[in-house]
Amino acid sequence: MTTTTLTPTGSTPRPRRAPGGPAGARPRGPAGTHPRTPAPRSRPRALPPHTVFAERLLAVLSGERPVHWMLGHTVGEAYEQLVRIAPETPLRSHGPRPVLRRCSVQVDEDRTALEAFATIATGPRVRAMAFRLERGEDQRWRCAAVELDGLGTTALPA
Repeated sequence: MTTTTLTPTGSTPRPRRAPGGPAGARPRGPAGTHPRTPAPRSRPRALPPHTVFAERLLAVLSGERPVHWMLGHTVGEAYEQLVRIAPETPLRSHGPRPVLRRCSVQVDEDRTALEAFATIATGPRVRAMAFRLERGEDQRWRCAAVELDGLGTTALPA
């Protein structure tokens, strides 16, 4: 910020500067060096779709979220499988919250479907979860099948 003030005699104006030097000047560190500037922050890396869905399914199957939370994220039989499995809250533990330990994926040749396998720790116990994701015409992934320790594979009663 630069302002002008009159000299005591009132004749010639002189520029007056704000403390810290001229505008736009960078402060200098010891011995005339520039102070370090932090590295630019990069955006956090997005999780792959199979990991996102594994966390979502974990939240539903542990009772942390209701089944209808998955309505827009499922197709075909998957929602019905969750409706059958979730009321038992098979991943609920009396100890710490269940944790996704590992999630692996196998992608089909045309990249429109994923078969995923996850291991989940519920206290001292390790559980297995498998699910299938299919990519819709809108390019969004949706869960098409869910299986937990063999649960979810039985057909619906007619």
